[in-house]
Amino acid sequence: MKQLTAGYAEPISVRMIGNLEVRRGDTVMTSEALGSPKVRQIFGILLLRLGARVSKSELIELLWDGRPPLKAQATLESYVSVLRRSLQPGVAKTGPLRTATGSYLLDPDLVEVDLVRFNGLVAESEGAAPEEAYPLLVEALKLGSAPLLAEELDTAWAEEARAQHSSTVTSVQIRAAEIAEQLGRTQEALDWAGQAVTSAPLNDRAWCTQVLALESAGRYVEALQSYDKCRRVLDRELGCAPAPDLRAAHMRLLQKTAQDDGELYEVLEALFYLNDRLRGQSRHPGIHAPGKRPQASPSRTTTARRVIHSFLDKAQTVA
Repeated sequence: MKQLTAGYAEPISVRMIGNLEVRRGDTVMTSEALGSPKVRQIFGILLLRLGARVSKSELIELLWDGRPPLKAQATLESYVSVLRRSLQPGVAKTGPLRTATGSYLLDPDLVEVDLVRFNGLVAESEGAAPEEAYPLLVEALKLGSAPLLAEELDTAWAEEARAQHSSTVTSVQIRAAEIAEQLGRTQEALDWAGQAVTSAPLNDRAWCTQVLALESAGRYVEALQSYDKCRRVLDRELGCAPAPDLRAAHMRLLQKTAQDDGELYEVLEALFYLNDRLRGQSRHPGIHAPGKRPQASPSRTTTARRVIHSFLDKAQTVA
């Protein structure tokens, strides 16, 4: 792209994450200052393809969703002229917005975009050691957590870009939580996991990260509450159960919560045992009351039933 930057041209800095904003030297332009919605859409499309040529025919297709007006190309060219005057007054041929054989592009040597910086930080963190990756992820999230092009119209191409960015942010939040946990920054792990759950309540990896962080912090009751909320949300919205990792964490939490209550621990042991019998396998060989070893199947079944009935009788009495 170097050959496109001959002559003087003032670079611009663009904020796409959150409300659209352009800085050119001391001049700050909001989305309204750039022109009409169609003008801003052209700018947004070119920003998402920074450095790549976008043909006039493709821009027409995207701007009018396959239903272009008469003289669409002439209308498009007039919109581009308005955008060019806003971005590079007085330097139409050498500014950031270029014309190239039936297409337009933004010169990446003259355009700095926050979305590009965000994606660069995320890419840089990949494969880095936890202590090096974590500050990169934190910086990326400080820069990129807001919705993409928040003030712009709900066009199909913009919605797709927003959804992709939102998904990336959730993944980065989860990674930040996992790495913070590895580094012993439990509260920060909880903060990032909470943000991931809020932004993507159907993402069971986000829930798993939150539950594991709460478990690591010794906050077992809160972890169980988080699991229960996850289970209800997934069942209601998707008709499915939490992932195996989450269910395994749930089992551990039930054990840890019951360890200080011998009777409750025995009830859980009985329930796990009977559940395994129903499924024809033993998936919880290590779950048994402190100081006791598993009994032979017939007697264990009888004991399990007695423990559960006794517990239910007491519960009904209290009720």
